[in-house]
Amino acid sequence: MFGVITPAPLTYLFGFVLDQIIGDPRGWPHPVVEMGKVISWAEKHLNQGTRQFRHLSGALLTIFLVSISWLLTAGIMGGATRIHPLLGIGLEVVLFASTLASKSLLDAGKTVLAPLRQGNLPEARQKLGWFVSRDTRNLSEAEIVRGTVETLAENFVDGILSPLFYMTIGGAPLAMAFKAVSTLDSMIGYRNERYHDFGWFAARTDDLANYIPARLAVGILLLTGGLKRLPVRHAYQIWKRDAKAHPSPNGGNPESIVAGLLGVRLGGINIYHGKSHHRAEMGDPLHELTWRDILVCESLVRWATWLACGIFWGVLVALNSVI
Repeated sequence: MFGVITPAPLTYLFGFVLDQIIGDPRGWPHPVVEMGKVISWAEKHLNQGTRQFRHLSGALLTIFLVSISWLLTAGIMGGATRIHPLLGIGLEVVLFASTLASKSLLDAGKTVLAPLRQGNLPEARQKLGWFVSRDTRNLSEAEIVRGTVETLAENFVDGILSPLFYMTIGGAPLAMAFKAVSTLDSMIGYRNERYHDFGWFAARTDDLANYIPARLAVGILLLTGGLKRLPVRHAYQIWKRDAKAHPSPNGGNPESIVAGLLGVRLGGINIYHGKSHHRAEMGDPLHELTWRDILVCESLVRWATWLACGIFWGVLVALNSVI
């Protein structure tokens, strides 16, 4: 759809390492912030009227934002390259790093882990509430850990693996287009009264965009689990049994594998706006969830991230030798 603009292998590595070092510093300009402003404005003015109008306007917003994200990224990179090739390379490194969320995802886990290790449940609940939509005010330690592990597992795909995948096959423009899809889904892709009609197209687009990366995650996480001497065979059986029960066509893949590798059960009852919702269980409760499971999960995600980067980098080298 958008064409193939594969990056140079060194550009790919520099962008990956930049995200590992600085992540998303607060106060720095970030493309997702600008995407969010566009989505908020459009939602305020377009999410009204008949159901058909909301369906159409939500779809057009998705198509517009994804397309303009690709076009602006490609145009800015092209202009920078014409000024000087090194400027173009440097800009692509920064843009690619901005599509990744590896450091910020692991940092989010650490913000919950620190108070948990000190036995400070109120603070841990508050910190978890920063990045999940469920009600965290009365969660037990096990439920706090469950929410954190689920977040790390599911966001391994859309925050890390998918940007790596799209950068490999289409460079920073395609990775940024994916980021637009992901941002739309995180803001309007909810199945509730307010967003069901307006956000349906964004949610389905996000499902489609993450479809291949979510399935690649199964092999990468299993391989990582083998390197870390975790129960890979058990995790594979859990994936075959439980993944399809997840409400998301993609989320069950990483969550079921992580549940199997950790020997825990994910899913269950979550509270949203005072109402209980049951989420399909993933895994067997071979032991009770404790803060140590966050440590293991963070290590698993960190290793899997570097392994995925190495695999995609090898693919990129092969692509560059052919194109």
